[in-house]
Amino acid sequence: MTPRKGERPPVPERLPVPSVDAHTHLDACGATDAASVAEVVDRAEAAGITRVVTVADDLASARFAADAAEWDPRVWAAVALHPTRTSTFTDADKAELEALAARPRVVAVGETGLDYYWDYAPPAAQQEAFRWHIDLAKRVGKPLMIHDRDAHEDILKVLDEEGAPETVVFHCFSGDLDFARRCVDKGFVLSFAGAVTFKNAAALREAAAFVPLEQMMVETDAPYLTPHPYRGRPNEPYCAAYTIRGLADLRGLDVAEIAGAVSATAERTFRLPTATSDLSSREVLR
Repeated sequence: MTPRKGERPPVPERLPVPSVDAHTHLDACGATDAASVAEVVDRAEAAGITRVVTVADDLASARFAADAAEWDPRVWAAVALHPTRTSTFTDADKAELEALAARPRVVAVGETGLDYYWDYAPPAAQQEAFRWHIDLAKRVGKPLMIHDRDAHEDILKVLDEEGAPETVVFHCFSGDLDFARRCVDKGFVLSFAGAVTFKNAAALREAAAFVPLEQMMVETDAPYLTPHPYRGRPNEPYCAAYTIRGLADLRGLDVAEIAGAVSATAERTFRLPTATSDLSSREVLR
């Protein structure tokens, strides 16, 4: 994945309370090493996004994500093989992912799931890989982070057949109010990206107005899905602050309330230290 052309949006005013970008791709944002990871996360911290979860979509990205989480204490990782990459999925791939998933700063298995929009991998291969990732999440005792594109019913069907892990996150939730109700009833966590700020996303906005704050997170999915009013420009973790403000407007709540609530959900979901932890965000992990 490569960032879209154009300039990044301005870094917004710092949020009144710190919050979390629950799903980003630091490598796709251009980070390649500890110094460039720190540059991206410094911009996020300036906007009040003090912690990020960087997510893999292939094995190279999984290696990077797991390493990045050890380079900077503001970063955690999720590892998996993206459903569009599952046309081939070898035993060696599985062994490496399992080893990465066991690392302490890898806080989720993801993003995995089903993607019926693209035809890069047959549905049967995607479902087989999804089932394997569900089992991995159970074995390592970490949340399952789901990619769901045009596959709502099959996602729920596979989860029901396999038995969902204790914690399930729908990354970049894309369903309507009815689907949100079904997911909430199952205890799943729904993570909203910049698309929830788009004026033409009426069904998604209706769902976001309904989801209980204790089951809601905010993410960027950077470098994609940049929130309004910067749609189409390159996204970064700091832009989660725009989405948080958009959700506050949508729900008629104070920005601090939304920022604190989605941060608390991320802390519970991924077992992150709280924003008031005495761990310095500038400390270099050893």
